[in-house]
Amino acid sequence: MKKYLPLLLFSFLATFGFSYGQKSVVENNTIDPKATIETKALFYNLKNLAGKGVLFGQQDALMYGVGWKGEYDKSDVKSITGSHPALFGWDLESIAKDNSDLQSAEKLKSYCLQAYKMGGINTLSWHVQNFVTGKNFYDTTKCVTSILPGGEKHKQFIKALDKVASLIKSLKTDKGVFIPIIFRPFHENTGNWFWWGKPFCTAQEYKALWQFTVQYLRDKKQLHNLIYAYSPDRISANFDHYMERYPGDDFVDVLGFDNYYEFKDLNDERSIDLAVKSIGQICNYAISKNKIVALTETGQEKLIQPQWFTTVFNKIMNDAEASKISYLMVWRNAHTGHFYAPYPGHSSEIDFKEFYKNPKTLFLKNIGDMYDTRKSIILPN
Repeated sequence: MKKYLPLLLFSFLATFGFSYGQKSVVENNTIDPKATIETKALFYNLKNLAGKGVLFGQQDALMYGVGWKGEYDKSDVKSITGSHPALFGWDLESIAKDNSDLQSAEKLKSYCLQAYKMGGINTLSWHVQNFVTGKNFYDTTKCVTSILPGGEKHKQFIKALDKVASLIKSLKTDKGVFIPIIFRPFHENTGNWFWWGKPFCTAQEYKALWQFTVQYLRDKKQLHNLIYAYSPDRISANFDHYMERYPGDDFVDVLGFDNYYEFKDLNDERSIDLAVKSIGQICNYAISKNKIVALTETGQEKLIQPQWFTTVFNKIMNDAEASKISYLMVWRNAHTGHFYAPYPGHSSEIDFKEFYKNPKTLFLKNIGDMYDTRKSIILPN
């Protein structure tokens, strides 16, 4: 019988997706049947973080911080903790608008490559211009029906999608490996501040916009290094509100959730409890569908309450369901009037160091190869 073991082992490995001498993945639960090995591995590893640890991320962390800009290998987070965030958020606004330039695309590309080479994870949001007026994303003139197939601005939307696709196709290593990206378009769609928000399009129109975008990038442009994240704004523990515009399980990999408002005041325990309950509701659904859950945007502007990080994180981690999120991301550090992570000398620095030391928080130094399923993804402190 022993002589048959190698053949049986090979058959088992082939069946379940393991491989010799290269990155492997157990299964593909992404919405893309042709997802790259690295993309499948990232999805698998993120999903399996649930209940074990939470990756910390920040928008534009490597680009600039409070009092500095464009210094290589620097972030305000690293200046305080000794480690960069594990997840890096960027935005496609500058590369997809009508007057975009090659320099903007090359700059964004360089930061995505830098983050990947360090072992970090990239996520791209898209503050997309209003195609009807040509103004920015805050112009709430109705736009969605105009950019769907058959609409008068559909060609302009396709042109913007082609710019996005071109950038994503360019995100590859010297060895030709495409960098996996968590793509988070049309976010906070339950709010009233973007043209794709609830007051400005029907639920069916929003779903059609999302589904068309996925199908165009995945099937038409053949981009297979994307993980798609859906992220409405706060729902105040009303899960039906969350699902009202949900594009469907076949079009979403990450069930995200943006919430600043309910976390803005540590003294407002009711709002915080509603936010945590909301996360738990999303976790329950997502895990039953083999999806990832994330607090895709949050934070307290200017950190006016120095214990914000440890207080909010402990609230989330003390909840049996909400603690199953895989990552959370705070917004950018632009200047002393607009920042969401502490910078050296700020009053919240001590609290943030305690947040960093929590065994459940995962920064860049705390993670292994997120693009390979054969290795440990949580490293000892």
